[in-house]
Amino acid sequence: MSPKRVTLLIVGVLLLAFLLAACQDAGEPEEVTRIVEVTRVVEGAGEAEVVEVTRIVEVPGEVPVAGGGDAVSSLPIVEQWASSPHADAEAEAFVHWNEEDPAEVPPSCAKCHSTPGYIDFLGGDGTEAGVVDNPAPIGSVVSCEACHNEAAIAHDTVTFPSGMTIANLTDEARCMECHQGRASKAQVDAAITELAADDVDAVNEELGFVNIHYYAAAATQYGTLVQGGYEYDGKSYDGRFAHVEPYDTCIDCHDPHTLEVQFDECTACHQGLESAEDLVNIRTLASLVDYDGDGNMEEGVFYEIETLQQMLYATMQAYATQVIGTGILYDSHSHPYFFNDTDGSGVAEEGEISGDNRFASWTPRLLKAAYNYQVSLKDPGRYAHGGKYIIQLLYDAIEDLNSAISEPVVDLSAARRIDHGHFAGSEEAFRHWDADGAVPGTCSKCHSADGLPTFIAEGVTVTEEISNGLECTTCHTSLETFERFPLEGVEFPSGAVLAFEEADANLCLNCHQGRAFGGSVDRAVGELADDEQPEQPLRFVNVHYFAAGATLFGSEAHGLYQYEGQDYVGRFEHVGAFDTCIECHDAHALEARIEFCAACHEPVEQTGDLRSIRWTDDEDDLFDYDGDGDMQEGINGEIQTMAEAVYEGLLDYTANTVGVPIVYNPASHPYFFIDANANGRADEGDTEAYNAFTPRSLRAAYNFQYVQKDPGAFAHNARYVIQVLYDTLVDLGVDVSGMTRPETPAAPGG
Repeated sequence: MSPKRVTLLIVGVLLLAFLLAACQDAGEPEEVTRIVEVTRVVEGAGEAEVVEVTRIVEVPGEVPVAGGGDAVSSLPIVEQWASSPHADAEAEAFVHWNEEDPAEVPPSCAKCHSTPGYIDFLGGDGTEAGVVDNPAPIGSVVSCEACHNEAAIAHDTVTFPSGMTIANLTDEARCMECHQGRASKAQVDAAITELAADDVDAVNEELGFVNIHYYAAAATQYGTLVQGGYEYDGKSYDGRFAHVEPYDTCIDCHDPHTLEVQFDECTACHQGLESAEDLVNIRTLASLVDYDGDGNMEEGVFYEIETLQQMLYATMQAYATQVIGTGILYDSHSHPYFFNDTDGSGVAEEGEISGDNRFASWTPRLLKAAYNYQVSLKDPGRYAHGGKYIIQLLYDAIEDLNSAISEPVVDLSAARRIDHGHFAGSEEAFRHWDADGAVPGTCSKCHSADGLPTFIAEGVTVTEEISNGLECTTCHTSLETFERFPLEGVEFPSGAVLAFEEADANLCLNCHQGRAFGGSVDRAVGELADDEQPEQPLRFVNVHYFAAGATLFGSEAHGLYQYEGQDYVGRFEHVGAFDTCIECHDAHALEARIEFCAACHEPVEQTGDLRSIRWTDDEDDLFDYDGDGDMQEGINGEIQTMAEAVYEGLLDYTANTVGVPIVYNPASHPYFFIDANANGRADEGDTEAYNAFTPRSLRAAYNFQYVQKDPGAFAHNARYVIQVLYDTLVDLGVDVSGMTRPETPAAPGG
């Protein structure tokens, strides 16, 4: 076959930064035109075929370069762009409308499939910004002029199909306008609602497939902030995936002209990579769960997603067959992608992939799942752009379909949709401020990626950007040596400055200390003298979550409410090699390092077994702390029984002494509510915050909540916790005659 020659004339505008640099010490450029010829040879386009593509790029203005020379001919970016998909004049993305009548790119497509359309959308041609007013002529690609013009340079806000807007962007905004998809959860819900499809499993012949379109990388990266995927009601999802600085935007990771991943930059952190193809094997220490449940936690996140895709497709086929009665097939290269499986084989046979055989038996449930399946496939870089968001979409789609299938073909019991706490970007700890747009200084130290480093460096907390969990730089001073921030001491809410002997082990104490201490209750009570009938209403004092550090340091941190006249144990010292947070817990997975526990505590085979541990097996040294007659149960059982007794005592006290019954709901702030029907259970109607606290009930409620919010209290400092619970019961007037209060050891040398 003879070489094929394609000539493309494009008017380009040079980069502003280049112009400024090039014109130093030079006069005004002459108004002439330089013609740069770029030749690309593509081998293997067909059998024994070589295609030579020559592009002639017309660039206005011969710009002198400082020091002499021809600026245009020295620009490698022209050749780089000419070899990119953005310049491929024969690609379907640019020739799709050539045979239409009229032969033009319609306004609905022109923004991303032509340079005039993109400039029109930006308002660079004098028309209204944000819409494409006119069709674009065929024969256009995405040229230099599309991105290098005043309107594009000023563009910093992108609105996604969901209607959600991301503002204060830099140059990546130009990429995000076209790499955002054309649909979202909003369009899927609208299609279902418009047809009044209330029965999620009823076929509606008017319901059609909703397609996100291609390469929606920005929608993947921004996750729930733009809702590019179908997010199921009642579920929470990851937000924007933040990589590391300075590789955190489209043009940080991709060459803006060739569009290829800047692979050499990846190898600085990701070892063992030989080519860009190896990027699919990356898995970081923030991915320590088995998402697809196949038992392989060494594979790259790409393969976790791939298996989940296969699982979802199998589930869609099972649902279509069992619930709808019509088999379904998918072909990623053939619009409209989904087709009838006419012979029920489960695989595409000759004649089944055609427009005449399109799948038309959609139910709302299947449409949601199919949309997510397509979302996961049409972003080839999904694993790098926002893999965990995609994992959640796939997992939830499988779970939803399984709920309607009598015999599910996919078992999710071993699969996982979210990460461990510090990296669980979908959870309330990191998503709480999405509607506000930032994490306030009162919360940012522990609920943003940058808050703790700022606090360590400056000693203050400030408003921070919302993050998708913690990042490596939250705890590590270097991403090469991975040293942690060293801290000589950490101040607790009580004002006490406490520390482990190892400076870098103190990092955890900054956030796992609570936001209140026992003295906070006394401050709230103030000068009120009457424990039963306060002169003014008291508000609940909440310690906040996972105050493990305060528990561990006991009376030194004064985390629990300590009753006057009583002695309390201080720091719980385990054994030498396992005496700090990061010695007992995996610093990334956060789980207890069970393999080390088993060396001394038998039988301990899994995390749940830790709750069965007692301090000693010596029968002469056993005490029935909770008075239930069981001295073989784990120390956690002793604590739980005593905590339940505190709660029962609180119910009795508020109902019979105060006259306003209380009820506790651990999942709803502010946790304590008026028990409207006085049944002792948190019911749907119990929504009014409790407003009749007395000093006595406030002390009890604080201590009860504290124990609930440190689920590892039995291991962190059980003696301290049992002492406080015992004293709380005494204060409430509960009979403790069968219980035992642990003794406080005498100080060394005392």
